[in-house]
Amino acid sequence: MGSHRRLVPSGFDRGARGATLCVLTAAAAALGVLPAGAAPQDDTRAEVDRLYEEAEHATESYNKADERTDTLRDQVDRAQDRMARQQDRINTMRDALGSLAGAQYRSGGLDPSLALMFSDDPDDYLDKAAVLDRISSRQAGELKELQGAMRDLSQEREEATRKLTELDRSRKAVARHKRTVEQKLSKARQLLNAMPDADRAAYDRASRSGGRVPDLTGAVPSSGRAAAAVAAARSAVGRPYVWGANGPTGFDCSGLTQWSYAQAGVGLPRTSQAQAHTGRPVPLSQAQPGDIVTYRGDASHVGMYVGNGQVIHAPYPGAPVRYDPVGMMPVNTVTRP
Repeated sequence: MGSHRRLVPSGFDRGARGATLCVLTAAAAALGVLPAGAAPQDDTRAEVDRLYEEAEHATESYNKADERTDTLRDQVDRAQDRMARQQDRINTMRDALGSLAGAQYRSGGLDPSLALMFSDDPDDYLDKAAVLDRISSRQAGELKELQGAMRDLSQEREEATRKLTELDRSRKAVARHKRTVEQKLSKARQLLNAMPDADRAAYDRASRSGGRVPDLTGAVPSSGRAAAAVAAARSAVGRPYVWGANGPTGFDCSGLTQWSYAQAGVGLPRTSQAQAHTGRPVPLSQAQPGDIVTYRGDASHVGMYVGNGQVIHAPYPGAPVRYDPVGMMPVNTVTRP
């Protein structure tokens, strides 16, 4: 569409304008932007592209839920470790106070206050000032410490229970988004398989980069780590789009940018929406190799700018990691990690 062309900065290599417009035409077809009077098979192509785009939205939701699940699982594991350590501490304090009670019993009987301490709820004992008067300050301190430890353990258990419930919800969300992606992709494949051979071949040609490597002469990354990330992204060109994957053998869009920057020692969030807010915003006209470019109003797609008006991205299933013009679809943000 016209808006796509306006997004290509005027400062980029004008000598490649003709080739860029050709690729933009293919990109428009891949996005379901069809000329007036398109043949019925073009409607099928548009439907396939729509399904791929919806699958990409669902993939990002899957990635977000999956990342949340991993975070919650780590939090639950740490909470369980803390509870185990706290329980050991409580057992040790109970043993020490038990020895004190035994010594008192042997020397003339167990103080009623210590008997209360060994009940399941020592709080009743500690809350009564009259009872506190019957024990030594050392015993009171030890019992207060035990009370605090038991209270902490109870809070840890409540928090762990809440996290486990949230973890269960997150796992269900992952499964739900996975089903959505699989349904969209399955329907897209069915439509593609039903296309006449010539139409399907034309669609496949529009979905391939054809091995073309654009001229990136003079493209200078913004930093050493950006240069390393660009080198990683370029090494991934030609590898397949695999939804939910972040390398090294396959990628979805945000998985590619995350993996590329990981090779440079930089951690990026898992989703394109989160990557849209990572780093310093820069104008598209000032983009440098290594900058992260997100697309569409909801930042549901992302690629890496590599210079001279080009990005590397993982487009959608069936289209491997490739170069495309930065203005292939409406740009949302450009950020510099």
